[in-house]
Amino acid sequence: MLNRLKKWTIGTAATFFVVAVAASANAYSAPKTVLVVGDSLSAEYGIARGSGWVALLEQKLKADKIDARVVNASISGETTSGGRTRLPALLQQHKPNVVVFELGANDGLRGLPVASAQDNLRTMISLAQQNKAKVLLVGMRMPPNYGRAYTERFSAMYQTLATQAKVPLVPFMLEGVALETANFQADRMHPLASAHPTILNNIWPQLAPLIRP
Repeated sequence: MLNRLKKWTIGTAATFFVVAVAASANAYSAPKTVLVVGDSLSAEYGIARGSGWVALLEQKLKADKIDARVVNASISGETTSGGRTRLPALLQQHKPNVVVFELGANDGLRGLPVASAQDNLRTMISLAQQNKAKVLLVGMRMPPNYGRAYTERFSAMYQTLATQAKVPLVPFMLEGVALETANFQADRMHPLASAHPTILNNIWPQLAPLIRP
């Protein structure tokens, strides 16, 4: 009887161990969801579908055999206020592991108060973190014709937010793109498809650690 009990105990413990390991492995290997909340720079404005940096990110993840899916919730013309309004439903629907915020450019181009944009972004970052998502903040800069005081406050906004919320920052998504007019469409605001690999290269070093196992 004692031997039978001992065998049953060992067998049961072994079974529980196998189940626990399997469950742990499944949780570990579950695909991650990356939610991109951005404006026209992420929404493939004026270029062929599948040629923007978000689509290129999806291709890179597949090529690198990283088990993650990308949800592009970017809308042309989006402001930080619009993103703040839409975010709760997006978080509930997609339950992302990582959220990329690429917003602020339209606030700046409209000359909206930097303090308002900063408050909207801070709220969005906080909400994403409350929903257990890691956050990447993607920064922008304004053209010099908006005046030194405004452009400096606008640019500093992203660093301030990243420092306060302790999230990684891409200082300027158009680094290596912005100074060459040949990189832009006729409106001189939206990059051509040929510039989007550079945009992804600017974003990937900060995004990769949030996605990789």
